[in-house]
Amino acid sequence: MSIKVANNYYLPAGLPIPVPESDGLSEPFWSGLKMQRLRVQHCSYCQTWQFGPEWLCHHCHRFDPEWEEIEPKGIIYSWERVWHPSHDALKGHGPYIAVLVELPHAGNVRVVGNLLGDPMQEVIIGAEVAGIFEHHLDAESPYTLLQWQLKAD
Repeated sequence: MSIKVANNYYLPAGLPIPVPESDGLSEPFWSGLKMQRLRVQHCSYCQTWQFGPEWLCHHCHRFDPEWEEIEPKGIIYSWERVWHPSHDALKGHGPYIAVLVELPHAGNVRVVGNLLGDPMQEVIIGAEVAGIFEHHLDAESPYTLLQWQLKAD
């Protein structure tokens, strides 16, 4: 069984919509995705990169690390073929592949996403991937997801 793509979306409708926290901490990340930009926090004082978003640097504990745009490319650090639905909307829509993507050009921080394509494809640790911005403009609160696909040779 594979995920059926409806409206050019990788996952089916009915899943919770990702939104920034009410305190605005992750807003630069989500607004960047809407503009097809991947933003990651970077401390201008100690040069540490970090993800997920925090109000302070994980390394030197200075407040308000900056958000920097980086190229949406990386390597597969880990992955899992998901067979069991984690939400009712996913019943009958599996398997799918979740990947942990390492961003070497951003301090090796890691982000999670879906690997597009055949859910039964071979997945190799260290394979290069490129980010794909999936816009959900027709949602009640429009949002964009960052998906991943294997880099073409």
